[in-house]
Amino acid sequence: MAPSEPRTNASGLKPFETKGLPERQAQTHELKIIQSIKEMYSCSPTATTFDVYANNSQFEDPIGIAKGRDSIRAQFIGLAKIFDKAEIPKFRVLENPASVPDNVILIDQDVSYYRDSTKEPIKTLNSLLTIATNDQNQILHHTEEWNYEKSVSSEDGFFGMLNEQRKKLTATLTHVAVGKDKTE
Repeated sequence: MAPSEPRTNASGLKPFETKGLPERQAQTHELKIIQSIKEMYSCSPTATTFDVYANNSQFEDPIGIAKGRDSIRAQFIGLAKIFDKAEIPKFRVLENPASVPDNVILIDQDVSYYRDSTKEPIKTLNSLLTIATNDQNQILHHTEEWNYEKSVSSEDGFFGMLNEQRKKLTATLTHVAVGKDKTE
């Protein structure tokens, strides 16, 4: 049996292609989004962190699918409640190849998560963030893929469909459990 071909990630590229992209400087209109992303992933969101999301935005990672700014806020507030702190030892804005539209920001990041800030991190994750924006430079779609690998989805058959439904349920439960955050 031949090994399976690597699947394309949210950028439309295969993981090894995306990992090979060079770093670039952020454009002026991207700076607010990048600041918000860093606040979210370092478990230190502020009252304005989520203003970069359009009301009809969507966030997807291997754990959940959150629809709407409030649900996305709940995902990251929940993350901040689980981990004492998080650090971002690597954060690179990547150059878009010709196949990736200009309204998409690609970010390569490592995030180290700490349950106890006085100890070593319990996990460091490398991920690709693919962030699609609208004409007002608000985030419409934010996808996080660990190790640049696409999550299994309904496109992959029955078990993919079950995984997608589980992710939606996880996001809904997190939104209900976390509710409104203290930054509002």
